[in-house]
Amino acid sequence: MRLDKFLKVSRLVKRRTVAKELCDAGRVAVNGRVAKAGQEVAPGDSLELNFGSHTRRVQVLELRQAAGTGEARSMYLVL
Repeated sequence: MRLDKFLKVSRLVKRRTVAKELCDAGRVAVNGRVAKAGQEVAPGDSLELNFGSHTRRVQVLELRQAAGTGEARSMYLVL
Protein backbone atom coordinates (compact mmCIF):
# COMPACT_ATOMS: atom_id res chain seq x y z
CA MET A 1 0.00 0.00 0.00
CA ARG A 2 1.22 3.52 -0.78
CA LEU A 3 2.47 5.52 2.19
CA ASP A 4 0.08 8.44 1.64
CA LYS A 5 -2.90 6.09 1.44
CA PHE A 6 -1.85 4.27 4.63
CA LEU A 7 -1.57 7.57 6.51
CA LYS A 8 -5.08 8.53 5.41
CA VAL A 9 -6.78 5.15 5.98
CA SER A 10 -5.16 4.76 9.40
CA ARG A 11 -6.30 8.29 10.25
CA LEU A 12 -2.82 9.45 11.23
CA VAL A 13 -3.46 12.27 8.75
CA LYS A 14 -6.91 13.60 7.94
CA ARG A 15 -6.62 13.86 4.13
CA ARG A 16 -4.53 12.06 1.53
CA THR A 17 -3.44 15.34 -0.05
CA VAL A 18 -2.10 16.49 3.33
CA ALA A 19 -0.26 13.16 3.66
CA LYS A 20 1.30 13.70 0.23
CA GLU A 21 2.37 17.23 1.16
CA LEU A 22 4.01 15.94 4.37
CA CYS A 23 5.94 13.36 2.36
CA ASP A 24 6.96 15.89 -0.28
CA ALA A 25 8.27 18.18 2.47
CA GLY A 26 10.49 15.38 3.80
CA ARG A 27 8.62 15.11 7.09
CA VAL A 28 7.87 11.37 6.90
CA ALA A 29 10.46 8.62 7.31
CA VAL A 30 10.01 4.88 6.78
CA ASN A 31 12.49 2.68 8.62
CA GLY A 32 14.71 5.69 9.27
CA ARG A 33 14.83 6.96 5.66
CA VAL A 34 12.92 9.94 4.28
CA ALA A 35 10.10 8.60 2.10
CA LYS A 36 8.06 9.80 -0.84
CA ALA A 37 4.26 9.47 -0.94
CA GLY A 38 4.33 6.57 -3.39
CA GLN A 39 6.64 4.35 -1.33
CA GLU A 40 5.14 0.99 -0.43
CA VAL A 41 4.69 0.21 3.26
CA ALA A 42 4.32 -3.27 4.75
CA PRO A 43 3.49 -4.67 8.18
CA GLY A 44 6.51 -4.30 10.45
CA ASP A 45 7.69 -1.01 8.96
CA SER A 46 8.30 1.86 11.39
CA LEU A 47 7.12 5.35 10.46
CA GLU A 48 8.22 8.68 11.87
CA LEU A 49 6.00 11.71 11.22
CA ASN A 50 7.18 15.23 12.06
CA PHE A 51 4.27 17.58 12.80
CA GLY A 52 5.80 20.98 13.51
CA SER A 53 7.28 20.75 16.99
CA HIS A 54 6.42 17.13 17.81
CA THR A 55 7.20 13.76 16.31
CA ARG A 56 5.00 10.67 16.20
CA ARG A 57 6.56 7.24 15.80
CA VAL A 58 4.39 4.26 14.87
CA GLN A 59 4.84 0.71 13.65
CA VAL A 60 2.62 -0.65 10.89
CA LEU A 61 0.69 -3.70 12.13
CA GLU A 62 -1.67 -4.38 9.23
CA LEU A 63 -2.88 -2.93 5.95
CA ARG A 64 -6.52 -2.36 5.01
CA GLN A 65 -8.02 -0.70 1.98
CA ALA A 66 -10.66 0.93 4.16
CA ALA A 67 -11.18 1.14 7.89
CA GLY A 68 -13.92 2.44 10.12
CA THR A 69 -13.27 4.76 13.02
CA GLY A 70 -12.73 1.93 15.51
CA GLU A 71 -10.67 -0.20 13.13
CA ALA A 72 -8.19 2.50 12.06
CA ARG A 73 -6.35 2.53 15.40
CA SER A 74 -5.63 -1.22 15.10
CA MET A 75 -3.56 -0.66 11.92
CA TYR A 76 -0.58 0.74 13.86
CA LEU A 77 1.16 0.69 17.22
CA VAL A 78 2.41 3.94 18.77
CA LEU A 79 6.07 3.65 19.77
